[in-house]
Amino acid sequence: MIDHQAALIYTMVIVSAADGNMTDLELRIIGDNVRDLPVFANYDKAGFTRTLAECAELLSHEKGLEEAFAMIRAALPARLRETAYAMACDVVAADSEASQEELRVLEMIRDRLHIDRLIAAAIERGTRARFMTAS
Repeated sequence: MIDHQAALIYTMVIVSAADGNMTDLELRIIGDNVRDLPVFANYDKAGFTRTLAECAELLSHEKGLEEAFAMIRAALPARLRETAYAMACDVVAADSEASQEELRVLEMIRDRLHIDRLIAAAIERGTRARFMTAS
């Protein structure tokens, strides 16, 4: 079993790994979220690398993705499910262009965490606005 903070990290790792390429930008966003967001205020940052490795190991199993989603859903209270989706959107936005695999995983996250479509659209639009560049 994982706690809510590990569940948030797992969510970000799953979307980052969706296209088979966890980029430096995606890893930086994951690290920035863990370092800066209030939900991680009491998180033992020394365990961050271990949490990443545990998630990667789980995802390497045949049914690892479904197991990870079950663990995430069990660990996240309802009030943090939209937070998890917002963090996943941040990771997708890090590379400026979402792959089909990443979009599919976002859809799976919405479904598994029961995120309302209108709320998901608002989160996605907010992410797009935050990651917009001048050029």
